[in-house]
Amino acid sequence: MKSIIAVTLFIVTCSLSAFSQSDSRAGLLRELETKRAELGKLELRVLEPAAEDREAHAQFLAQPNTGLIRLLPREKYDFHAKGKSGLTMNGGGAFYSFVRLTHEYGRGSDILLEQNYLSVGFAGADYGIITMIDEMPLENVTAELSPVTFLLGYNPPSEEAAARQEGRSFHTPGKTIEGITYQRRLPVKVNATYLVRSISYGDSDVLVAFRVVRKDSDDSLIIAWKLLKKFPKPELIRSTASR
Repeated sequence: MKSIIAVTLFIVTCSLSAFSQSDSRAGLLRELETKRAELGKLELRVLEPAAEDREAHAQFLAQPNTGLIRLLPREKYDFHAKGKSGLTMNGGGAFYSFVRLTHEYGRGSDILLEQNYLSVGFAGADYGIITMIDEMPLENVTAELSPVTFLLGYNPPSEEAAARQEGRSFHTPGKTIEGITYQRRLPVKVNATYLVRSISYGDSDVLVAFRVVRKDSDDSLIIAWKLLKKFPKPELIRSTASR
């Protein structure tokens, strides 16, 4: 009888220990999710433009298809790319999608801030075109403006090989058409206005005008933007070699 009681007590003790460990682990996982949610909210606050920026551009932001964002320099804030302190958000707040309205790097990201350059086109056959129209106010960017006319009428290739080649053609020094240079990346210039045509096959194709209105003390940029046109979703015909 004593041996039976001893075995029973041993089994109960082990069961309680296992239950305690399981309950403890479940609690830790719940706490992890809570902390992750809290961190996500804090990171979104880090990405917010200052209240003064919003007040200064309130009239512009009252218009449709406009926005005001902060871009963080990737070399300082992308924890995943640099393996040091920074934002846990994929891309470190250095990317932005004018279609998905998110800094989270993924399919359809349209712009990147890194090493004091603004870049477009980041994965596979996706590519972009960027040009600067200097200090022209966003309100003056219309379809009659020469670079806007060009980018509105630009037709991206549908064949994969041609798309990749076309994307490479905008690498430095880029293409000069009617006296205007179109590239893949350009240096940051405060108070300058840029045009971006961002082509993400299978996801989005947009033309956006934006202006760098301020550079903050951490080298992050405050950018005012407006969507000029959203084109039909581009589809890519894959080459035989990549299938």
